[in-house]
Amino acid sequence: MPLVASIPSPPQGVWYLGPIPIRAYALCIVLGVIIAVWMSERRWRARGGAPGTMIDIAVPAVIFGLIGGRLYHVITDWQLYFGPEAPNEPYEALFIWNGGLGIWGAVALGAVGVWLTCRKRGISLSAVADTVAPGIAIGQAIGRWGNWFNQELYGGPTDLPWGLEIDINKDGTVDGLYHPTFLYESIWNLVLAFVLIWAGKRFTLRHGRLFALYVAGYTLGRFWIEGLRIDPVGGVDHAVTFLSLRINQWTAIVLFVAALAFFFATRGKDTVEYVLPRDGSGPPGEGASADPAHAADQADEADTVRDADTAEKPADGEPAKADASATGDGPAADTASDEPGKPAETAKTDEVPVAKTDEAEAPVAKTGEPVKDEPVKDEAAQNDAKDDGVKDDGVKDDAGAVREEEKNPR
Repeated sequence: MPLVASIPSPPQGVWYLGPIPIRAYALCIVLGVIIAVWMSERRWRARGGAPGTMIDIAVPAVIFGLIGGRLYHVITDWQLYFGPEAPNEPYEALFIWNGGLGIWGAVALGAVGVWLTCRKRGISLSAVADTVAPGIAIGQAIGRWGNWFNQELYGGPTDLPWGLEIDINKDGTVDGLYHPTFLYESIWNLVLAFVLIWAGKRFTLRHGRLFALYVAGYTLGRFWIEGLRIDPVGGVDHAVTFLSLRINQWTAIVLFVAALAFFFATRGKDTVEYVLPRDGSGPPGEGASADPAHAADQADEADTVRDADTAEKPADGEPAKADASATGDGPAADTASDEPGKPAETAKTDEVPVAKTDEAEAPVAKTGEPVKDEPVKDEAAQNDAKDDGVKDDGVKDDAGAVREEEKNPR
């Protein structure tokens, strides 16, 4: 008789540390979150973001995500808590550790927490979404193993060698093997994460397109995996269907179409994405300036201003440049006017070269005009010279030549 292989279910899903219960389902969720944040932090820093950003974003994202995931579960399975034949008390809707987190609600409301943090820090939501996409897929792959410990969300009966053993009479089951849908989804998400990492590098997907690819890829796998499950989603002892499809399958279809539409609608988008606070108010030591996506050899405007400021500062041991001397204001101009006969000291960088003339350099008076060495004739002497028809340079004019001829006739 051939030995039939199978996957056994854990004998228990909770351990007690004194009075404190340690639940395997919660441990899987926490481990998945830690791996996702760690991976996202590394990817964010590689993109140029500030260290610690993903950790700050993870806190509100996880809180909002847990609330959203539980709300989706309670809304779609409300008869388990509030129906006339509900097997649980209404207050047990708050017992997250018993299982029941809808990934759709977790991602949707978790995105609200991410958006609020991005808006507060001044960074682009689309850049964050593309960064965390592979990490979310890996976190889901790890978290799905919590369903294995709780013996829940399994598929229909199967005779495959990897069939899952479920305790008899667990949710109406009978002796036999069942599809380990938790394992199918875990493997699918791991493959999806590596595809996202490859596609992001190969095609440089930005502006939320990598996250849209994650949504499309996950919903594609979730659609066929959900078709294998037999857990009563929407009912107490049966799953609610519409046109032979379960609620989660319809959700997957809608999100798949929306993700593809967004992916192709943004294929030509090239706006700036900020990975550092755009208002320059980042944490100390992080540059505190916006870092838009650009080519490696293209400088930011803020970098250009900083370089100009650095160039104007004098080096150690060098005197500061005196810009006031160029305009005649300031200490350099006062020194030139207070000491007659002494050349003024001006800054080398602002001196205007003066053309040399044949005249010898003359001392400079207070007014800055050169003093002439030759004696200056008074006004009467100049008039007499004009009357005689003799110019200052000894050249006779026409009137002077006539008078000279009358005095000396030929």
